[in-house]
Amino acid sequence: MMNVKSDTKEKFHVVTLSEPVLSASMTGEMEKYLLSYLQNDAQAAEAKVKNLVLRMAEVGSVEPAAAEKLVEIQQQFYESGASFVICELQQAVEDYLDQQELLELINVTPTESEAWDIVQMEEMEREMFGDEDAANENPV
Repeated sequence: MMNVKSDTKEKFHVVTLSEPVLSASMTGEMEKYLLSYLQNDAQAAEAKVKNLVLRMAEVGSVEPAAAEKLVEIQQQFYESGASFVICELQQAVEDYLDQQELLELINVTPTESEAWDIVQMEEMEREMFGDEDAANENPV
């Protein structure tokens, strides 16, 4: 069983992975857990919080399958109109993701505060472009 802690903020959920190693054997459980935030919010109209910040400060290493799964999960969030930002990576994990050419595919910030800034910026972009799309579809 994966050791996680979840905290819900106004515009996003913060999920903290409390694992020294993010292993390949954890990818299924990790995917199911993280994607549940998208599904729960789709079912509960009043719960519009679907953005996720993944804190990985306690993760000392990541196996290849788990690293690739993080990229896939982020993609699923963006396809659903939600943000997915990873923060507080240990240097060894960041270096590994960079060597695997995965770091450039994911949103990573040094701090939770910076992750929040990205979520806010992306929310504004979605609102702007969403309104623009609606205006183009329904000209006055």
